Amino acid sequence: MQNQNNYLDKLNPPQREAVTHPEGPLMIIAGAGSGKTRVLTYRIAWLIEQGVDPFNILSLTFTNKAAGEMRNRIQQIIGADAKNLWMGTFHSIFAKILRFEGKRLGYTSDFTIYDTDDSKSLIRSIIKELGLDDKTYRPNYVLNRISNAKNALVSWEAYVNNPIYMEDDKAARMPEIGRLYKTYQMRCFQANAMDFDDLLFNTNVLFRDHLDILNKYQHKFKHVLVDEFQDTNVSQYLITKKLSSVHQNICVVGDDAQSIYAFRGANIQNILNFKNDYPELHVVKLEQNYRSTKTIVNAANSVIARNREQLEKNVFTDNEEGSKIEVIKAASDNEEARLIATNIFEAKSNEGLKNSDFSILYRTNAQSRAFEEALRKINIKYRIVGGLSFYQRKEIKDLLAYLRYTVNQNDEEAFKRIINLPKRGIGDTTVAKIVVTAAENNRSVWEVVSNISQYVAGRAGQAIDEFAILIKSFKLMIEEGKDAHTVAAYIAKTSGILRELYEDKTVEGLSRYENVQELLNSVKQFVDNPENEEKTLSAFLQTVTLMTSADQEDEDGDNERVTLMTIHGAKGLEFKYVYIVGLEENLFPSQMMLQNRTDLEEERRLFYVAITRAERKLTLSYAETRYNYGRLNYCEPSRFLEEIDKSFLQLSKSRTVSYDDTPVRNDRPTSTLSFAKKESIISNLKPVQKAVATPQHTPSGDFVASDTSKLKEGDKVEHPKFGFGTVKRMDINGTDRKATIVFDGQGEKTLLLSFAKLRIL
Repeated sequence: MQNQNNYLDKLNPPQREAVTHPEGPLMIIAGAGSGKTRVLTYRIAWLIEQGVDPFNILSLTFTNKAAGEMRNRIQQIIGADAKNLWMGTFHSIFAKILRFEGKRLGYTSDFTIYDTDDSKSLIRSIIKELGLDDKTYRPNYVLNRISNAKNALVSWEAYVNNPIYMEDDKAARMPEIGRLYKTYQMRCFQANAMDFDDLLFNTNVLFRDHLDILNKYQHKFKHVLVDEFQDTNVSQYLITKKLSSVHQNICVVGDDAQSIYAFRGANIQNILNFKNDYPELHVVKLEQNYRSTKTIVNAANSVIARNREQLEKNVFTDNEEGSKIEVIKAASDNEEARLIATNIFEAKSNEGLKNSDFSILYRTNAQSRAFEEALRKINIKYRIVGGLSFYQRKEIKDLLAYLRYTVNQNDEEAFKRIINLPKRGIGDTTVAKIVVTAAENNRSVWEVVSNISQYVAGRAGQAIDEFAILIKSFKLMIEEGKDAHTVAAYIAKTSGILRELYEDKTVEGLSRYENVQELLNSVKQFVDNPENEEKTLSAFLQTVTLMTSADQEDEDGDNERVTLMTIHGAKGLEFKYVYIVGLEENLFPSQMMLQNRTDLEEERRLFYVAITRAERKLTLSYAETRYNYGRLNYCEPSRFLEEIDKSFLQLSKSRTVSYDDTPVRNDRPTSTLSFAKKESIISNLKPVQKAVATPQHTPSGDFVASDTSKLKEGDKVEHPKFGFGTVKRMDINGTDRKATIVFDGQGEKTLLLSFAKLRIL
């Protein structure tokens, strides 16, 4: 345990002021890289040292990972009492409250939390049942419409009785949205399930309609702290405002310049107008950036200064000046990727950096393809953040559905997923009949299934009856008090899932089997973790369902990779070298965000967030041509390039990229289209001379890539770039087959065989 003065001495004056503010409403405006997590952590530790009981502190974050890191830091200062804090994401904390109090709204404590896939599946079913066209009523659109309504605290009753909503839906030729919203909510309720938006919506309803419960939590939470306040929506803000209304000890931390989630319902007005709700508000500004060079900080300031709606602050740094921001002009999107990959290759060689020091940030996920190909060609490992997560894999969702249905037999989506898994001879028609029968008789699906002989005869009826007996045996284990791992392992084995995967001897089958074993490992870790007081299957499922993408680690445990991700996904992260790519009009800023000033200012804040991820070196790039929906388009440089003070920029000179099959230059003749705007952007920029040192092997005249499925240690091979070599080691990890090869004069290289071109000699 640290002495109080030890950690306070580490703070600059504004940070110390924020940490030691006594009572009353407090807003901490935390510029990028200003140490806001440290301040929030130390403030909680300081409150506890002043005598505030940890049980009376509520701290809300946007990722479980952030909450866990903060709790650990606090524990280092004040000891085991940190475990008693109410600390976590909005959704996890409100789910916890609803587990205790949800019976007031008609839910049991074992309610299921539907993820996005579950919600889309249910909406898809409802659209079909109502005889609507799924090309008109696209499940994604319908779900977004419902989500937006809930985040604005508009119930289905209010929605269908609001003439404005009805007219909007008619104008969009989707007059049945209100009916879909109503049916969706009723089906969720019948399934004893809530989606993510319901966790917020129902907490508001709980506090609105049950004042005794609101009063209970208002007096319990004497201090309420909210991280990333600029990302809160109307629903989240109303809950925190209600909870802190008795003691008025609300502390919000955020940066309006980093508000980039309007598409998720975040409302920047929450932070801009916070003072209106709290006239006695004390404001502390954290303006010193500890992350980036002066060049990067000042460039970011020159961009965000153009936004009208913002809180006044002056972000600065005492760090070194740093190198200028390099601007790369490429002839095409593929060339842009090759130039960036080569730039990374050179920086690694010249600066002694690791792959993990680099990040490529783009506006849309579709941009990753060209960069993946370019990095693979020069054997630079990378990872894509925001791709398919472990918990979204089919085999994982299959077993989780079994676990969910064992806990909650009203979970219709889990039922539909597992009723014929493994195959039991129960077709879609039979499943549909069960669902319709349940609705017509005002019974749950489980009541029909567990009395199936009354509704379905023959082999299908017998198979369903055996399924019901299986589920009852699983349920009995829970009733006997067995822990989550004991139950989960039994279900995986007895359901037939493990056996079916084990019998699939393909590489993919082996990978799926290992994934299920890894899920069981995670259940065991949950049970063995002394910090988890509840060891039940229900508690484990809640933990998994509420996990955010930011909470998930690299699945192969290999962190030494270049990170590829959207700028939205990069929020809160930092890298030594950052590449912001695709800086073209209609791509970044997106053409979807050019209709009004509000949208454009959000897009500019997104660019600000991207810039401020960089610690030492920032590179910006754009392409003169780019393929979009199969058509080659000519591109204009982004207006954001023009908004950066030119004194911070340098234009990269033309270069030859020699590691591809055909050398490509970026000084080829420009299109005949007018690039006057582009020329104004790049004028007066000081060129940077670059050299490319990537070695090139000339393949043999009879070079034809071989089938590498039977490649083994000791084989002699030829590679079109690295030349001749000997296979030193073979690694098989799921679908990834890798060969470590020692090449003559080139050293050891590890190649992914699904992409590498090798001739076996």
